[in-house]
Amino acid sequence: MTDTATVLVADDEPHLLRLVKFRLEREGYNVITATDGEAALELARSERPDLCVLDVMMPKRSGFEVLKALREDESHRDMKVIMLTARAQDRDVDAGFSLGADDYLTKPFSPQELRVRVGAHLAKR
Repeated sequence: MTDTATVLVADDEPHLLRLVKFRLEREGYNVITATDGEAALELARSERPDLCVLDVMMPKRSGFEVLKALREDESHRDMKVIMLTARAQDRDVDAGFSLGADDYLTKPFSPQELRVRVGAHLAKR
């Protein structure tokens, strides 16, 4: 990677947001955060991160709604998105992928696995 990748992490659980931010910053990524879906969508549009890590269940807009809005917008359609959520039922995973998620990771999760998946998706940019 020649430049520092920016990762947007959106989750309404403060401790999880801090954990993910810390782990990804340790890997050298620039990390921006949001605690609700509306703020996540605004940051995705204004900051144009290389990858978004979205919780599904957030105030104002769900992660699925944010993902759908990004995929409908031509200028953000190719943004990499990993869903990170407690919603682990098959229908939720199917919904995430059908809306265009690049990956789907369920809570509780391994921070190591998240780091590896983020790295793999960013290597493709």
